[in-house]
Amino acid sequence: MISGFFIFNQKGEVLISRLYRTDLKRSIADVFRIQVVSNSDVRSPIITLGSTSFFHVRANNLYIVAVTKWVSSIHHCYLWFSKLLLRCNANAALVFEFCYRFISIAKSYFGKVDEEAVKNNFVLIYELIDEIIDFGYPQNSEADTLKTYITTESVVSSNIAAEESSKITTQATGSTSWRRGDVKYKKNEAFVDVVETVNLSMSAKGTVLRADVDGHILMRAYLSGTPECKFGLNDKLVLDKNERTGGDAVELDDCRFHQCVRLDEFDSSRTISFVPPDGEFELMRYRSTTNVKLPLKVIATVNEIGTTQVTYIVAVKTNFNNKLSATNVVVRIPTPLNTTSVDCKVALGKAKYVPAENVVVWKIPRIQGGQEVTFSGTAKLTSTTTRQVWARPPIDVDFQVLMFTASGLIVRFLKVFEKSNYHSVKWVRYLTKANGSYQIRF
Repeated sequence: MISGFFIFNQKGEVLISRLYRTDLKRSIADVFRIQVVSNSDVRSPIITLGSTSFFHVRANNLYIVAVTKWVSSIHHCYLWFSKLLLRCNANAALVFEFCYRFISIAKSYFGKVDEEAVKNNFVLIYELIDEIIDFGYPQNSEADTLKTYITTESVVSSNIAAEESSKITTQATGSTSWRRGDVKYKKNEAFVDVVETVNLSMSAKGTVLRADVDGHILMRAYLSGTPECKFGLNDKLVLDKNERTGGDAVELDDCRFHQCVRLDEFDSSRTISFVPPDGEFELMRYRSTTNVKLPLKVIATVNEIGTTQVTYIVAVKTNFNNKLSATNVVVRIPTPLNTTSVDCKVALGKAKYVPAENVVVWKIPRIQGGQEVTFSGTAKLTSTTTRQVWARPPIDVDFQVLMFTASGLIVRFLKVFEKSNYHSVKWVRYLTKANGSYQIRF
């Protein structure tokens, strides 16, 4: 699997170096420095040189590098067949997952991952990578578990008693390494946040070129003991299987789960069953590409008057219940490069021309459901010797809508089972937002 792990700075200097197998020498770092760090033409995150593959990701001008080795000789493969099985088939997705998981763990320990932080915490980093990887195979990579026995000044528990140590051993080697069994709370609560990001690309004629949703289900579990949770959604496959046909069914694509979810049960019955980690974690990610409900409708009328003026009428209308509202709405309306000033008129919010970005930024604190607001303006242009056709970049809209899902996803139930049969309180919140991905051409 992984034969070596390195961290380089942007100059190619080795900050962290650890070899897990004897098939590499430390001089392999010079190869990466010459072939990748010093070569500005390299864009691929995977570089294969002979029988050695370098997997690297960037984090604040650092190179996080994992090196794998494979046997290419047929004679070797015949003689060392057992070793071939271990060495030849390095799982690229797993290697990258390890690199990103290492960055996440490092952030949880000392915040920002940069050169200074690595130099100040190099002892801790060696402890972490030795604990996470065993002979090149990733092992326990849960930050909460690691913090119980790899401690820094910011983590309380410098002296661990024998009883505490045995609990750590059970947690690290047991079937639920992400949770301890002796967690206790006076009030047992579970908070679920369904956060969706809408991606929209609409043509000047009003045709939807792209409309999809990237969803995250975040959970904060403050539950005693080792509870069993069952989570139900209005997934189309579930409703069809139960012969409950209805308009509220949602088709989910590319579902990805936290390791606590029992995947075999989800595959068979589409029920999300899991023992949650203590505290906050991401339970699930998904995509939805069908029947996307667009929260905001933007209609733009832009006319070029000769070579001296451009007139704008931009209407924004909400497409949800009047009990809901869109907040932090920011509409960025492009202007030609030779714009000198823009006369803006709005009935709601504030609009301002930003010359450095060649846009009019229209900020609206809140728009109620069913409401329509309008921007009108005139951009004055300076005369140029050579007239260039204005490319007309798309209008970009950012917003947030609470208690609304663009995919139509609904949490049907969240059940908590624990041997002590305690009462638990469940909370569900929905949030749909756009941040640089909601674009309308004109």
